[in-house]
Order: sequence, then C-alpha cells, then structure tokens
Amino acid sequence: MDFLFCLPVLFGCQTKISPEGDQTARVCPRCHNAAVSSVKSKKWFEICFVPLIPMSSRHEWRCSICQWTVPTQQAWEPSMVSHAPLQPGMYYGAQPGWQPSHNGSPGQHIQPPGYHQGPGQYNG
Repeated sequence: MDFLFCLPVLFGCQTKISPEGDQTARVCPRCHNAAVSSVKSKKWFEICFVPLIPMSSRHEWRCSICQWTVPTQQAWEPSMVSHAPLQPGMYYGAQPGWQPSHNGSPGQHIQPPGYHQGPGQYNG
C-alpha cells in the first residue's frame, strides 16, 4: 500500500527592523512620546521562516510606542527631546505648533513633507 505524505511549505515576506545611526530619543509627532529613533527596515523573502532573499530596504524614523513611520528625508527629522521635566504620566507634553484634533478635522497635525497616511493607521 502506498502512502502519500504532504509536507506544508510556508513562504512569504517578513520585514526586519534594526537600529542605525544616532539613537538619541526624539519626540513622536503623533503620540508625543520620546520614542522615535532612526532604523533600517529590510524586507526578506522567507521559506519555512528562513530569510533567503532581501527584497527591499529603506531608512526611516519609527516610534516604538505607536509604530508611526516615515522615510528618512534630508530636510526633516523629528524634534529632539527638550530638557523639560516629564509631565505626570511619564510622557512628554505637546510640542509647539501641535494642535489637538477634538472635532476630528483633518490636517491639524504637523506632518513631515512627503508623509502619506497608510491604511489602518490612526490619525489622532
């Protein structure tokens, strides 16, 4: 009697994030926490969870709390953390020029040039 064995083969693309450059804390324009750092994002083609082929890579700013991401640009970078004391609740307060959006009006947050909101991202 012959037996038929079926082995599942898993494949896909996985993004790996690694820190790069100056890791000085910067203020996130979306959540206002000092958690933005410079990272390199690499997308790999994987088979059975083994990265085989690098598909793409890019340099970007990423917030480790709210996952806000924007490509690194020559003319813009997130503001450095001021030496002001922390607010109650251990977060950095709103930065100058930031306007809260209580009525849900778009366009009240300051975004870097060339930043485009992706699907499923919060614009609070």
